[in-house]
Formats: sequence, structure tokens, C-alpha cells
Amino acid sequence: MVTSNAIRAAHAQPTKPKRAASRRWLILLAVSFLLHILLINWGSNKIGIPQPASPQPTIVTAELKPLPPVAKPVLIPKPNKPALVARKEPRKIAAPPPPPEPEVLDTPIRETRTPITPITPTDTVTSLDSDSDKPPQTTTSSTNTTALPENAPVAPTGVHYETKPPPSVELKYSVEALKKGQTFHGSGKITWQTDGHNYTINGEAGALFISALDFKSEGEINDFGVSPALYTEKKFRKPATNTRFQRTPSTITFSASANSYPRTGGEQDRASIVWQLASIARGDAGKIVPGGVIDLFVAGDKDAETWRFQVVGQEQITVGAGTVATWHLARKPQQGSYEKTLDIWFAPQQQWYPVKLRFTESDGDYLDMSLSKLKQLDAPATPG
Repeated sequence: MVTSNAIRAAHAQPTKPKRAASRRWLILLAVSFLLHILLINWGSNKIGIPQPASPQPTIVTAELKPLPPVAKPVLIPKPNKPALVARKEPRKIAAPPPPPEPEVLDTPIRETRTPITPITPTDTVTSLDSDSDKPPQTTTSSTNTTALPENAPVAPTGVHYETKPPPSVELKYSVEALKKGQTFHGSGKITWQTDGHNYTINGEAGALFISALDFKSEGEINDFGVSPALYTEKKFRKPATNTRFQRTPSTITFSASANSYPRTGGEQDRASIVWQLASIARGDAGKIVPGGVIDLFVAGDKDAETWRFQVVGQEQITVGAGTVATWHLARKPQQGSYEKTLDIWFAPQQQWYPVKLRFTESDGDYLDMSLSKLKQLDAPATPG
């Protein structure tokens, strides 16, 4: 029988070799672990993205060159000093002006087409005729004896027509306008009111709900017919202007310019001219004949000039109110004038009211007003 000691001896013999083997494995594992760590550290340095070396600063060398000189503007040479001295010589050698001789005033409204020359308060009133530059006649012995006293009033010298203003009325018009190749349609209205002593004209014309022109004239009825005192005109997108026909002093002045004209009777504005022509036709029918001429001095918004109306003749025209027998009067502006051509058709059977008006620009644009409705008005009460 195997004793217990023998069994212990049998089991005790291999114990030492196993322990030695275990130590070796531990050492190998430790060494392997260290080697792996070293390999990982070494590999990370090799595999990682290399950091770029800091770039060397680039030095840019620029060579500055001067810009070309700026071209100088060419100046217009000034007049030399002798020229300036020459301009002053007339003042030094000019003799004192002789005392003014009495001059005869001419009418601003005459059967010619020469407009009145504007005057200023510092200007002396001279003859407006084409012969005003000629020396005075010396054959008359009464030259120095017929002069009026300095403060004596000057009698009116305007052209006098027999007039009979038409009764008060409201006229409505259909408006057709041609502007830069485009045709527009609208409406207009002119109201004429008078009590036989004073008058008021209100007018408007527009297209496409736009008021193209508003105007007003007011004044009195006197021996010359329709006599304006104030004319106001308001064009589209422009400020209103006033033209005043002053009684003291007797001048025509403008808010839109420094022009000034003398008043001698019979002057008109752009609104009153139509009713003055109607008044002449009603009061002096002999003037309304084919080829007849009527000259009236008319003030606008900045200046004034003589308007010559020629009687074209009788015409049958059709307007919104029907077919009407009319007299056609036409006015063409003087050469160089900026005024419009104006055609007016008056209806004798309807108090000589203007049943059609046509304003034509020099470029062909026009404004046509044809009567669509007529309404008689009661005369306003006389003021005062």
C-alpha cells in the first residue's frame, strides 16, 4: 500500500517547476507589455501628421514710381489791362446828359405785331414806335409849348373797341390732349360771371384725373371792355403765378419775372382775352368779317406782347352739344415767341360763347376743348 507520505512526495515534486514557469510567463508578459508601449509611442510619432514647419517670412520689395502730373485746365485768357482802361474812358470823357425832352407816349396796343419793350422803375418812358430813335421834328414851332405839366395825368391811348360782354355762363368742355405722341382725354370748365361792372373768370382743364391747368382772372368792365386786375395761373407740378394790372402806377407786373409794362387801356390776360373777343363781336360786329384783324396786348405769366387775331371765316363744327354755326378766329405767335397758337370758335346764336378752343404748341402737341354742356348763370350781386 502506498503510504500517505509517498503520495505527498509524488505531489510535491512538480510544484517547484510550475512556479518557475509562472514567473517566466509573468516576466514575458511584462516585457511584452513594455515593448508594446514602446512600439505604440514610436509608431504614433511616425504615423501622425507632421506639423508644418513655420514658414519663413516673405519679404516683398516694392519700387515706388512717381505718378504722371495732373493735366492743368486751359484757362481762357483774361482781357488785357488796356482793354479795361478803354472801357472806362467813356465815363471820363462823357459829357453830362442834356435835360430830358418831353416825349409822346405811344400805345402798347396797336395794329402792328411789335410788342411793348419792358421797362423798369429806373428807365425813362420812351416812344414805343419804330420811329422812336429818330430825332424829333424841328419844323413845328410848338415843340416846347405843348409839353404837359410834369404831374398832369396821361390820357389812355389804347385801342378802343365797342364792346358788349356776354351774360354769365358756365361752360363745360370735353378735353383731348396730345403730349409727346400720346393722346389723353379729360374734361374742362370755364365759368364767366359779370354784373356789368365787375367780372370773374375761373377755368380748369385736365386729363386722367390730373389738373393740367387752373386759371383765374378778375377785374372790371369799363370803356375798354373787359379790364383785368389780377390773373392767376397754376400749371401741373408748377407753382402758381400772379400777373397784376396795377392802377397806381399804371403798370403790369409779374410774380415770375421782373418785367414791367405800362398800362394805357385795353390790356388783357390769357383768360380774359377770349371774353374780350366775344365782347367785341357782340358790340362791334363790323370787326368780325373774313380776313379782319384784331390786335390786343396780352400779358401771360412772365411777359406780355401784342396778340394778332385774324378772322378765318364762318364754319359749321360738331361738338358734344351738337352741330353749331361759328366764326373761327386764329392767333399765330410772333416769330421767336414761345406762346401757343390759339384757335377759337365763337357761336353767334349762343351769345358768342366760345364753343371750341384749341391750343397748339410749336412741336405739334395740342390741347383741344369742345363744348359739352352750357349752363346760364344769374348775374352776381354788385359788391358794396
